Amino acid sequence: MSGKRANGEGSIYPYKNGFAAYTWVDTPDGKRKRKYVYGKTREEVHDKWIALHAEAKKGPVATSTPTLAQYLARWLREVVEPDLKPKTAETYAMHVRLYIVPGLGSKRLDKLTVRNWVNGLLGECQCCAQGLDKKRDTPRCCATGECCERIPSRRTVQDARAVLRSALTNATTEELISKNVAALVKVRSARKTKRHPWSVEEARHFLEAASAAHDPLYAAYVLILVLGFRRGEVLGLTWENVNLEAGEITVQMQLQRINRRLVHDETKTEASSATLPLPEICVAALRLRRKEQELSRQAAGELWTANDFVFTTRYGTPFEPRNFNRRFMDRSARAGVRRIRLHDTRHTCGSLLAALDVHPRVAMQILRHSKIAVTMEVYTHVPSEATRRALRKLGKHLGKQDPK
Repeated sequence: MSGKRANGEGSIYPYKNGFAAYTWVDTPDGKRKRKYVYGKTREEVHDKWIALHAEAKKGPVATSTPTLAQYLARWLREVVEPDLKPKTAETYAMHVRLYIVPGLGSKRLDKLTVRNWVNGLLGECQCCAQGLDKKRDTPRCCATGECCERIPSRRTVQDARAVLRSALTNATTEELISKNVAALVKVRSARKTKRHPWSVEEARHFLEAASAAHDPLYAAYVLILVLGFRRGEVLGLTWENVNLEAGEITVQMQLQRINRRLVHDETKTEASSATLPLPEICVAALRLRRKEQELSRQAAGELWTANDFVFTTRYGTPFEPRNFNRRFMDRSARAGVRRIRLHDTRHTCGSLLAALDVHPRVAMQILRHSKIAVTMEVYTHVPSEATRRALRKLGKHLGKQDPK
C-alpha cells in the first residue's frame, strides 16, 4: 500500500516502520494537546484514530501515561485527602511514601507488575531500602555489612498492597489503565498474634494504684477499662458529652495527632459513636476529675487555656496522645502489673462484660463493634467460674472509690 493519505485521513502519515496519526484533545488538566496513535498499517491506525476521536468527544483524554509516583501524588491530593478521614489519609500516604514509591514509583502506570514488588517487600530490610542507615551519624546496619533484618510484617505488606489496589481501582475508573494488576496478586494472611490482656485482678491493682496516687488520668483509665474507650475517644471527650446526672456519656469525637498537628474530629465510623450508660464507678471517677480540673485551673491562673476537654494538662491544653501512652506504661510499672498495649485493655473490658453476663448485643453496643462476630470471637471468651466471681466483685470494690 502507498503512503498516500485517503480522504478524511489528513492526520494519518507514514512513521518509522508503519503509520501514525493524531487528533487534538482536551487533557484532564484543562489544556489542549495532540494525542498520537501508532500502528503497522494505515487501516490499523485509521481504526485507532476513529476510536480516539470518539473518546475525545466524551471528555478529557490523557496525552501521556504518568509514572506511578506521579499518579499517586495526585490521587492522594485529589481523592484520598478530600474523601477519607484524616488519620486514614495519613496512613495511606505513609504506605505510599515508605513502601510503594521506593519500589514501583518510577514505573509507568500502564506497565506495572506487582508480584516481584510484593515478594521483595516480604524479604527486604527496610532500614536499608529506605536509606535509614545512611542517614545515621554512625551506620550500624547494611552500611557495615550487618543487616538488622528490619523486614515488614506480612500484615504491613498486605496493607501496602491494599493501598496500591485502591489507587489502581481509581485509575481504572478514570480509564488510565485497563486492569488493576494489584487486584490479581494475593498475599497470604499472617497468623493473628495472640494477645494476653490483663486479668481482672491486674486491672483492679492498676486502678487501685492510680487512685491511691491521685493520678489525674485515673478517670481516663476507668473509662478505658470499664467502657472500652479507645485512646483517641478518651482524649477527645468533652464535658458537653458527659451527663453525670443522667448517668450517660456520648462517644462522638476523638483527638489524634495527624501530620504533626492535633486534630479533634468525629469518630471513624457512625458505629463508633454512641450514647452509653455510665456505671457508678465511672460517674464517681468523672466527678472527681471535674473537681481536680477546677483546682488545676485555679492554680494555673492566667496560664490556663480554656477549652471543654475532660482530660487536659495542668495548663488546660489537650493531652498529647503519645504522652498518654507513656503515662499508662509508667503507671503500669508502678502498679506492678504486666506491661500490655493500651489498646489491649479493650480485651479486658470485653471479658468483664461477658463475665458479668452482659448480653452480647449490649456488649457490642458498649464496645461499638460494627459486627457481632467481632464481639463474640475476640472480646467474649468465657472465663472460669472463679474468674467470673472475681469479676462480679470488681464493680463493688471499685464503687467504694466514690468521693464523698
